[in-house]
Amino acid sequence: MMNKQQEIQQQGVMTLAHHDFQKGLNARAFFKVHDHAIGQDLVQSTFLKTWMYLVRGGKIDIMKAFLYHILNNLIVDEYRKRKSVSLDTLVEGGFDPAVDDSNRMFDVFDGRQAIYLIKQLSEKYQKVMRMRYIQQLSLKEIALLTMQTRNTVAVQIHRGLAQLKLLYYPVIV
Repeated sequence: MMNKQQEIQQQGVMTLAHHDFQKGLNARAFFKVHDHAIGQDLVQSTFLKTWMYLVRGGKIDIMKAFLYHILNNLIVDEYRKRKSVSLDTLVEGGFDPAVDDSNRMFDVFDGRQAIYLIKQLSEKYQKVMRMRYIQQLSLKEIALLTMQTRNTVAVQIHRGLAQLKLLYYPVIV
């Protein structure tokens, strides 16, 4: 236990620490948790824990380092406390996510049309276009399979795409 003189001395140390470091601690806490109220609560808890440590007879060599250490530990605890809510829990609570498949449907139709149009290209372009966009092979893999350079494959794909665009978007005259 502390005597009255030690308690007054510790109160002075804590008052000075609060005055000197409170703004910096609040800024750090807000930066980490993105909520002013939670940040201020964490800073107040930091000072409370520091006070409790001093009351139990603890010795602090560097007050700023000690306060930031306590605050960082409290921030980590806050992160761990936050729980993400699962979609199942939300659905059980009445949340009904709307599913809009219209864009996906258009992508499927466009993809089928593109596959059909690839069949109308010359054999040289058909082969590399199928490998690239249907089988999703890399330029390096296509080059190895066709025994061509990567540059040649890239040019063939580029020219094949240009022909596909002409087939897909016919020039309206």
